[in-house]
Amino acid sequence: MNISLHNQRILVTGASRGIGRAIAKQLSESGAEVIIHCNRNRLEADKLQSELAGPSQVEACDLSDINQVMGFIPNLVLKYGPLSAIVNNAGIAKPAPDDLATEDWLQIWNETFAVNATALGILCKEFVDQAKTHQNGRIINISSRAAFRGDTTDYLAYAASKGAVVSLTRSIARHYGKQGIKAFLIAPGFTRTDMANEILAEYGEEFALNDIALNELTRPEDIAPMVTLLCSGLADHATGTSIDINAGSYVR
Repeated sequence: MNISLHNQRILVTGASRGIGRAIAKQLSESGAEVIIHCNRNRLEADKLQSELAGPSQVEACDLSDINQVMGFIPNLVLKYGPLSAIVNNAGIAKPAPDDLATEDWLQIWNETFAVNATALGILCKEFVDQAKTHQNGRIINISSRAAFRGDTTDYLAYAASKGAVVSLTRSIARHYGKQGIKAFLIAPGFTRTDMANEILAEYGEEFALNDIALNELTRPEDIAPMVTLLCSGLADHATGTSIDINAGSYVR
């Protein structure tokens, strides 16, 4: 099976590192024009752009700032043309121990939902707005195993925000399918990224390895091929589905 994404323009959020970076590289190798979203990691985003063989652009947006998020996609469309797909990968995971003062706990909760749920919802809404015009578009939302299995008490906000993404994705798939818009959800487990390395540094690698069925942790490169397949249109009849990539750590 030869997957070609030629003539596709795809936005990947949080593409400067980790899972988003691997996805952007795989999409580019398959022929897509990639819009690399970043926030503070502009140097890493520019470096990624220099590594991509195909056409690409770098665009910055602080997803914690609702005023920057609103209008972000319409501006991209005005600047580059219609988007054929969006990969909502960007997210944050801030620990909030349950013995925190409620005010401090709430601040982390709100920060997490602002990026992981509210910004993602706006991006989906504005993507759908432009996709309806062309009766075609694909949304791939990166959620988490935690949305289904739950997480530790330190990461209640993270798990809850990723759960919100599940309902949003399914609602989009069910309502907009006849307008040519497909929506998919990928739920990774523990993946070897900069964010995960911070946890590994604290708890040790055995902490993560003991939780999975395979002998090695999932890498960002293990997730990218599935995103490429979903963007290709070859799996459109799986719209609304949730795909687990968690090395057998949570089987539904």
